[in-house]
Amino acid sequence: PYSCCICNNSFSLKYLLTYHLLIHTGEKPYSCNICNKSFSFESGLTKHSRVHTDEKPFSCSICNKSFSRESYLTKHSRVHTIEKPYS
Repeated sequence: PYSCCICNNSFSLKYLLTYHLLIHTGEKPYSCNICNKSFSFESGLTKHSRVHTDEKPFSCSICNKSFSRESYLTKHSRVHTIEKPYS
Protein backbone atom coordinates (compact mmCIF):
# COMPACT_ATOMS: atom_id res chain seq x y z
CA PRO A 1 0.00 0.00 0.00
CA TYR A 2 0.91 3.66 -0.46
CA SER A 3 0.78 5.82 2.66
CA CYS A 4 0.38 9.56 3.04
CA CYS A 5 3.38 11.02 4.87
CA ILE A 6 1.16 13.74 6.36
CA CYS A 7 -1.88 11.91 7.75
CA ASN A 8 -0.93 8.23 7.33
CA ASN A 9 -3.97 7.34 5.20
CA SER A 10 -3.22 4.31 3.05
CA PHE A 11 -4.10 3.71 -0.59
CA SER A 12 -3.91 0.58 -2.69
CA LEU A 13 -2.90 2.48 -5.82
CA LYS A 14 -0.24 5.16 -6.24
CA TYR A 15 -2.46 7.51 -8.25
CA LEU A 16 -4.99 7.55 -5.39
CA LEU A 17 -2.27 8.76 -3.04
CA THR A 18 -1.26 11.40 -5.60
CA TYR A 19 -4.83 12.71 -5.72
CA HIS A 20 -5.10 12.56 -1.93
CA LEU A 21 -1.98 14.69 -1.49
CA LEU A 22 -3.73 17.56 -3.30
CA ILE A 23 -5.93 17.90 -0.22
CA HIS A 24 -2.86 18.72 1.88
CA THR A 25 -1.01 20.89 -0.65
CA GLY A 26 -4.03 22.86 -1.82
CA GLU A 27 -2.70 22.55 -5.36
CA LYS A 28 -5.33 23.19 -8.03
CA PRO A 29 -3.79 22.30 -11.39
CA TYR A 30 -7.04 22.32 -13.41
CA SER A 31 -8.19 25.80 -14.46
CA CYS A 32 -11.26 26.95 -16.34
CA ASN A 33 -10.17 28.71 -19.53
CA ILE A 34 -13.27 30.93 -19.37
CA CYS A 35 -13.27 32.29 -15.79
CA ASN A 36 -9.92 30.98 -14.44
CA LYS A 37 -11.51 29.20 -11.48
CA SER A 38 -9.17 26.38 -10.39
CA PHE A 39 -9.82 22.85 -9.20
CA SER A 40 -7.78 20.10 -7.57
CA PHE A 41 -9.39 17.43 -9.71
CA GLU A 42 -10.25 17.24 -13.39
CA SER A 43 -13.74 16.05 -12.46
CA GLY A 44 -14.33 19.33 -10.62
CA LEU A 45 -13.40 21.30 -13.72
CA THR A 46 -15.65 19.11 -15.86
CA LYS A 47 -18.64 19.74 -13.59
CA HIS A 48 -17.86 23.45 -13.38
CA SER A 49 -17.57 23.86 -17.16
CA ARG A 50 -21.27 23.04 -17.50
CA VAL A 51 -21.99 26.42 -15.89
CA HIS A 52 -20.63 28.09 -19.02
CA THR A 53 -22.04 25.68 -21.60
CA ASP A 54 -25.45 25.01 -20.01
CA GLU A 55 -24.81 21.33 -20.77
CA LYS A 56 -27.29 19.07 -18.98
CA PRO A 57 -26.35 15.47 -19.78
CA PHE A 58 -28.49 13.81 -17.09
CA SER A 59 -32.16 13.40 -18.02
CA CYS A 60 -35.10 12.12 -16.04
CA SER A 61 -36.53 9.01 -17.68
CA ILE A 62 -40.02 9.92 -16.47
CA CYS A 63 -40.44 13.60 -17.35
CA ASN A 64 -37.34 14.29 -19.50
CA LYS A 65 -36.19 17.20 -17.35
CA SER A 66 -32.40 17.59 -17.68
CA PHE A 67 -29.72 18.35 -15.12
CA SER A 68 -26.06 19.35 -15.15
CA ARG A 69 -25.13 16.93 -12.37
CA GLU A 70 -26.13 13.36 -11.64
CA SER A 71 -26.78 14.24 -8.00
CA TYR A 72 -29.37 16.84 -9.11
CA LEU A 73 -31.14 14.18 -11.17
CA THR A 74 -31.11 11.78 -8.22
CA LYS A 75 -32.68 14.40 -5.98
CA HIS A 76 -35.25 15.31 -8.64
CA SER A 77 -36.21 11.66 -9.20
CA ARG A 78 -37.67 11.57 -5.72
CA VAL A 79 -40.57 13.77 -6.85
CA HIS A 80 -41.80 10.82 -8.90
CA THR A 81 -41.65 8.37 -5.98
CA ILE A 82 -42.66 8.29 -2.36
CA GLU A 83 -39.02 7.98 -1.28
CA LYS A 84 -38.23 10.36 1.57
CA PRO A 85 -34.59 9.63 2.52
CA TYR A 86 -34.38 12.14 5.37
CA SER A 87 -37.65 11.52 7.20
